[in-house]
Amino acid sequence: MKYDCEPLTYVVPPEEDGLTLRTVLRDKMGVSRKLLSRLKRTERGITVNGERRWMSDRLRPGDRVQVRMPAERSDDILPQPIPLDILYEDDHLLVVNKPAGLIVHPTVGHYINTLANAVVHYWQQKGRAYRFRPVHRLDRDTSGVLAIAKNAYVHQRLSEQLQTGRVRKTYVAYVHGHPSSPAGTIDAPIDRDPERPHIRIVTASGYPSVTHYETEREYGAAARVRLRPESGRTHQIRVHMKHIGHPLIGDEMYGPDSPTETERRLDALAGRQALHAAALGFDHPVTGRPVWFEAPLPDDLLRLERALESMHGFGSSPEVTDFPNI
Repeated sequence: MKYDCEPLTYVVPPEEDGLTLRTVLRDKMGVSRKLLSRLKRTERGITVNGERRWMSDRLRPGDRVQVRMPAERSDDILPQPIPLDILYEDDHLLVVNKPAGLIVHPTVGHYINTLANAVVHYWQQKGRAYRFRPVHRLDRDTSGVLAIAKNAYVHQRLSEQLQTGRVRKTYVAYVHGHPSSPAGTIDAPIDRDPERPHIRIVTASGYPSVTHYETEREYGAAARVRLRPESGRTHQIRVHMKHIGHPLIGDEMYGPDSPTETERRLDALAGRQALHAAALGFDHPVTGRPVWFEAPLPDDLLRLERALESMHGFGSSPEVTDFPNI
């Protein structure tokens, strides 16, 4: 049996004398019930002082509990030499700056030219094999920070942080118009549109969804907004900003219902939804230390920002009559 990294190690402290191996694995190391069941079937998945032990065995101070994750591969994903902008990597995590236009994971009709194809190729070139496990998703046309777990344990621990709101995500968006309040919270439940299942809408019967926003800068017909979603619903930021009357510039799916000439021209300038995952923070799933990753604005959004700053009537007029060439 091959293993994908150094074992996770936990040394039993004096105050935990007499705890069972199961309790240490579940409560102290955070191994889920499902993963524990899987590891128990692995030859040396769980050891104490180098030996296999029963889950009911009681441990003593100084006992060295080790968990080894079996190596996995994404054999169903074709490796492709697609450039990656890597922000961070260790034995447990890969954090990348995803460009706009790149789908995260192969789907029906999109089996190649995805982030997964790029990452699997990158690992292959390094002589390593991991299963592609994105911790969260970004829409195809959203750029920015995205974390990928290298094994089931790391994925499980980060998924728990996502579910409990301990993962901190910050986005930057360019929106039509100016929010009436410079900062606020959008608390509006989201669910699928029953008539168009691929679309999300705000509905009283939907799932609880909360987004905090702060206007960073106002332009003549637009604003730059920093957002922090508490929940992680599909298309949440895009749906919430449309809900308050300020859809993202360039958003074909959640744009203005009856766009003005100015809004159409701004959408054309952007070329895609003007949304960027600027920062991501969480507690490292193995070390427990807080980590924080940032991705700078990509060139296309920098060009959009320069265009907004240069527009006729910048900072005062709600309408735009002149656009610079970019």
